[in-house]
Amino acid sequence: MNAAREVPNTDDRVIVLTREYDAPRALVWKAWTDPKHLARWWGPAGFSTTTRHMDVRPGGQWRYVMHGPDGTDYENLIAYIEVVEPERLVYRHGGDVGTEPVHFSVVAKFDNVGPARTRVTLRMEFETADERARVVREYNAIEGGKQTLGRLAEYLEVTSHAAGSAPFVISRHVRAPRDLVYRAWTQRDHLMKWFGPKGVSIPECSLDLRPGGVFLYAMRGPDGSTTWGKWVFREIVPGERLVFVVSFADESGATVRAPFDEAWPLEMLSVVTFVDHAGIGGGTVITVQWSALNASAEEQRTFDQGHASMNEGWSGTFESLVSYFASTQG
Repeated sequence: MNAAREVPNTDDRVIVLTREYDAPRALVWKAWTDPKHLARWWGPAGFSTTTRHMDVRPGGQWRYVMHGPDGTDYENLIAYIEVVEPERLVYRHGGDVGTEPVHFSVVAKFDNVGPARTRVTLRMEFETADERARVVREYNAIEGGKQTLGRLAEYLEVTSHAAGSAPFVISRHVRAPRDLVYRAWTQRDHLMKWFGPKGVSIPECSLDLRPGGVFLYAMRGPDGSTTWGKWVFREIVPGERLVFVVSFADESGATVRAPFDEAWPLEMLSVVTFVDHAGIGGGTVITVQWSALNASAEEQRTFDQGHASMNEGWSGTFESLVSYFASTQG
C-alpha cells in the first residue's frame, strides 16, 4: 500500500487527498459506512471515535465524537447528500449548534484499480480560501487527512488477516515538537531521565543508534531490584519511526527470559511512530505497537493476555515522559 498524498489543484478552496489500498472495494466501502468499522480507524493518529447516530442515505446523518489524544472531544456532524454504493459518497460536514466550527463539502470516490485493489480520493471544498487556510492552520487538516487514510490502511491490513492475533497498540499526545520528542527517544542522556514506568529509574545504559545497533539498559525498581532490557534496531527513520526488537537481557546483553513469566515471548517487535498532532494545540502523537516475535502458541496466548498489564506499564512510562518534558520546558 502506498502512502496517502495530497493531489495538487488550482482551486485555493479545495483539499484533495488520495490513497490506494490492497483491499476490495466492497470492504473499503463497508469500512466507511459501518460504525463498527469506523470506530476502529476513523480520525488522525491517536484519535478514537464514538458514533452517536449513523444513517447512510441521502438526507441521513452521522453524528459522532472524535476523542483527541490530548483529551479534547470534537463533536462532528456529517449530512449525506448522495450515496452510490460502492462508488461514491457526497456529504456536508458541520453546520449544527455544538459541533466543531468547521464547514466543508466532501466527495469521496472509491475506484477499482486492480484485482482486490481500491483507490480512495477525497475532495474537500470550503466556502472560502480563508476558511480552508484557517482549518489547515488550526486543525492541521491536511496532515490529519493523511493520517486518517493511513489508519484505514492499517485497519484493512488487520482485517484481511483477521485470524491472527492483534498487536498491542497505545498512543499518547505530548505538548512538545516532534524533533524534541524524537531526540528524547534516541539520545542516551534523555532516555536515562524518563524511560520506564513510574518509580523506575535507568541507572546505566548504552546506546548505538543504527540498524543493527543496540540500546542496552538497566531498570531499577522501587524495591531496588534491577532487570536489564535491550532494543535491537531494525529501522530508523529520523523524526518519524523506530523499529526494533525488544527483549529482556543480562548485563552483557545476552537475551534472557522474562523474570516474571517463562511463557512470555522471548522477543517482541516494537514499532514506534512520531507524527504531528492533527488537532487544536499542536504537539506530537507517539504510537507504540508491540507484537510477539517468532512466538510459540503458548507465548502468543501469554502475550495476548498481557495487554492490560502492558497498557498499565506504558501509561506510566508516558506519564514519566510528560513529566520530563514539563521539567525541561518549565
